[in-house]
Amino acid sequence: MTVILWILIFLGTFLFMEFMAWFTHKYIMHGFLWYLHKDHHRKDHDSWFERNDAFFIFYAIVSITLFLLWKYNDFWVGLPIGLGIFVYGCTYFLVHDIFIHQRFKLFRNANNWYAKGVRRAHKIHHKHLGKHDGECFGMLFVPFKYFKK
Repeated sequence: MTVILWILIFLGTFLFMEFMAWFTHKYIMHGFLWYLHKDHHRKDHDSWFERNDAFFIFYAIVSITLFLLWKYNDFWVGLPIGLGIFVYGCTYFLVHDIFIHQRFKLFRNANNWYAKGVRRAHKIHHKHLGKHDGECFGMLFVPFKYFKK
C-alpha cells in the first residue's frame, strides 16, 4: 500500500508541476521577475546560459531540499514529491530547451501532430517580445487549437 501511495504522490506532484509551470510563467516570469525571463524572449545576450535559467535552479533546489528532508529527517513524502518535481523538470528541459529551442541539436526531425502543435503554440507565445500579451500555458496541456493535422 505504501508503494501505491508513493506512486500516486509522485504522479500528483508531476501533474501539479504542470500547473506550477503555467502559474509561474504567467504571473511570475511575465510578472515581477520579468527581468530574469526577458532574455529568453529577446535573445539579447551571447551566452548559452540565460538569466531565465534561474527558474530551473530554483526548482532544482526545492527538489534537492525534499530529497534531503526525506533522507535525514524521516520526511517520507519528500522522496515522491522531490522525484515528481525532478522528473517534471527533466521532462520540461527535454521538451522546452532541447526539442523546442534546440539548445542541444536533438529531435530536429520530429514532425508528428503533437510535436507540431507544441512548436506552433510556443512560437505564438514567443512572437510577443514584451512582458504582456503572451499567451501562457504548460508544456503537456497545450490548448487543442494548436494541433492541426
